[in-house]
Amino acid sequence: MRIFRKFLNSPDKKRLFSNFVSLAVLQGANYILPLITFPYLVRVLGVEKFGLLAFATATVTYFQILTDYGFNLSATRDISIHRENKEKVQEIFSSVMIIKFGLLILSFFLLIILILSFDKFRKDWEVFVLSFGMVVGQVLFPVWFFQGMEKMKYITILNIFAKLLFTIAIFIFVKEQSDYLKVPFLNSLGFILAGILALCIVFRDFKIGFSIPNKSFIKHQLIEGWHIFISTVAISLYTVSNTFILGIFTNNTIVGYYAAAERIVKAVQGLFNPISQAVYPYISKVVSESKERGIKLIKKLTFIIGGVSFFLSLCLFIFASLIVKVFLGNQYIESIVLLKILSWLPFIIALSNIFGIQTMLNFNYKEAFSKILISASVINIFLAFILVPLYKHIGISVAVLISEMFVTISMYFYLQHKGIKIIEGKIV
Repeated sequence: MRIFRKFLNSPDKKRLFSNFVSLAVLQGANYILPLITFPYLVRVLGVEKFGLLAFATATVTYFQILTDYGFNLSATRDISIHRENKEKVQEIFSSVMIIKFGLLILSFFLLIILILSFDKFRKDWEVFVLSFGMVVGQVLFPVWFFQGMEKMKYITILNIFAKLLFTIAIFIFVKEQSDYLKVPFLNSLGFILAGILALCIVFRDFKIGFSIPNKSFIKHQLIEGWHIFISTVAISLYTVSNTFILGIFTNNTIVGYYAAAERIVKAVQGLFNPISQAVYPYISKVVSESKERGIKLIKKLTFIIGGVSFFLSLCLFIFASLIVKVFLGNQYIESIVLLKILSWLPFIIALSNIFGIQTMLNFNYKEAFSKILISASVINIFLAFILVPLYKHIGISVAVLISEMFVTISMYFYLQHKGIKIIEGKIV
């Protein structure tokens, strides 16, 4: 208890701990609630329909990336720096929301063009339109605002509300395979309701109004988010695109096998999101005050997160067969080998998050960060187009693993070259 009190000896650390607890509770809900519905859905929907929904989700995720435009990091940083200046915060909020709504309209037109142009999308157009509601909800929900203000409890409460609503509704309304359209509808409804409530909180509790900022400030936000946007697009080319490419080259059943294994891995990866989201604005502030203090903090984070994530990845690899049989059922036996291949991603990605987002972005190596991710995406796409036609879902799993390893190793050696010794916790 004495050590705990010593750690919470300043307002900044108390706020960091509060944010971590809020995000930990959120991630707990994000982890537990899908675990409740996931085994139910994969059995009720079957491999083919589950694969179709996964393909639709992968498709609309591109539009989520477009509408996010890197603001979850760039706008978070701006809000964090200026949070004591209400007028500046309002200007940032208004600029970002204007850009995001413009990108939302563009995204919907692109979706319509996609549906009208290709039979694969046209024959199941309802699934894609209903899934697009998640994009609307994400635009409405200013996660970046709450992160920048370091008020994570709002994110926690509203996201749990949306997830809980979706979980309850699934068991009430989805009873058989023919109910598959209700899944994206209910999911989108939860996102949109949470987004509307989030905006009400911004206006009511933070007294932030909406104003029309000048064009120069909107341009500034676009420039600030550009490198992060490009990086996020690059990341999607070896994450989201894998499900998308698999769906283009194969069928919904093959996608279902891969998506089920990937969902399990992402559930484990998601355990580290609260830490990443909570510490990013805190590390940003520490690094801006003292780079030496910042790198020491990053060193501690590396050893703690690295150790825990390695243990979890090892468990996934060893118990892959048992996990698939318990959570997915015997019809997903082909997912076992995929889970074994993908099991090392939580460890690899946890490290790349520390090296890239927590270190490279905070030390202003945004351009190098983007280049590494773009290179990885090129490698992933190249491997995917070679391996998927030959080995289908196994091929895409291998492509993902190689790409993520490339990212983590490249980031580590780039920082070493720049004199940032994370393992030693010093700058030379």
